[in-house]
Amino acid sequence: MTPTRTLHWFRNDLRLDDNPALAKALRSDETVAVVVLDDGFWDEDRWGHVKTGPFRTRFLLESIADLKAALEERGGALLIRRGKPEDILPALMKQHACTQLTAQAEHTPEELEIEAAVERAVRTQGDACSWVEGHTLYHPDDLPMDLDALPDIFTQFRKKVEKLSEVRECIPAPTRLTTPEGLTSDKVPDLDEFLASTGQTMPPVDSRSVLPFKGGASEARARLKHYFWDTKRLAAYKKTRNGLVGADYSSKFSPWLAHGCISPRRIASEVYRFEDSVEANDSTYWLVFELIWRDYFRFVAMKYGSRIFHRKALKPDSANRGTQRPALEAWKEGRTRDAFVNANMKELARTGFMSNRGRQNVASYLVHDLGIDWRLGASWFEHMLLDYDPASNAGNWIYVSGVGNDPRPNRKFNTQRQAEMYDGDGTYQTLWSTDALELDVR
Repeated sequence: MTPTRTLHWFRNDLRLDDNPALAKALRSDETVAVVVLDDGFWDEDRWGHVKTGPFRTRFLLESIADLKAALEERGGALLIRRGKPEDILPALMKQHACTQLTAQAEHTPEELEIEAAVERAVRTQGDACSWVEGHTLYHPDDLPMDLDALPDIFTQFRKKVEKLSEVRECIPAPTRLTTPEGLTSDKVPDLDEFLASTGQTMPPVDSRSVLPFKGGASEARARLKHYFWDTKRLAAYKKTRNGLVGADYSSKFSPWLAHGCISPRRIASEVYRFEDSVEANDSTYWLVFELIWRDYFRFVAMKYGSRIFHRKALKPDSANRGTQRPALEAWKEGRTRDAFVNANMKELARTGFMSNRGRQNVASYLVHDLGIDWRLGASWFEHMLLDYDPASNAGNWIYVSGVGNDPRPNRKFNTQRQAEMYDGDGTYQTLWSTDALELDVR
């Protein structure tokens, strides 16, 4: 009897643990796994920014290398291809006699367009596609309301899901994978060569970075072990989460979440285990609270579609803002009149990361002080951030800009007051006051 065979396309789910789409693929007799490096994500956007900058590219390739090693340890292999998914995936299905494609479902316009193109191509040759939910803490089917009735205020949403919804159990990683005989992995692209093909280079390592972020599920698990179990910093998360300097003022899980190196359900399950065995307090609750915020932005994207990327987003009566390029460039480079904003923007430019407190302040400054269209700032964040996620990025920007889910009409941050509150002794601003790199020569 001919074995059933499925092609699993790893997208933003670069892990084996708690991966519902992979679990569905593994119901077949044999599985072929593939990652597609879609050139479209290294194109320039309408504002002239390459969508995926060097920091995220490096993190992505590291995550793919880690996934490849995990698959090979279990008898599997990983194909790594570059090009258009709608061309590559149907061809691989035909080549390896796969009759089904599985992949994690996405919910934002570019990703949905790609899904539609892939599905058309796959179905044309008589095969099937399954788009499986795996991005959120709460499964969309388990929400206590239809998406079109999703509250436009986060607190109303949070209270309902906390009361009426349950987080599903995590799915253990497979211990063994069965692949077609003779299938071997492809080589992970060289970072410098890949970046050169997109017109980019990797900046030098700057030792002022809060963490030497490295992609991969094994790195995500190591970070969780460190933050929860080795240092027990989780127990103080709510008190320290607005910090600016150092590795452990917050969990720093966001880059691994954005690439799917760890699932929000796995993080939450470890929080609950910590609460049972160590301590349950406001801080342990607050980390799950932040995962619910992440869910909310994803569900808002599902409800409103491309609207969250429009200039006036959810508030059509809001004021217009401009596209003053000199002021934008000064903001990007940390050359504004505001030292606190400048420090945060320099950290982003040198490391690909910025604290949540910093992000709120620099976004408010761009929109409310400089009068610039929020979409230009969001575009720069997409290019720079290690942890870029389209729904969370747009959701946060429209929230701060007053065109999103904020019930208050004008959330303008007083950046001077914020600096006094969160950097009273100027340690953070001093750290990033110079353009000179403190090179890490490890």
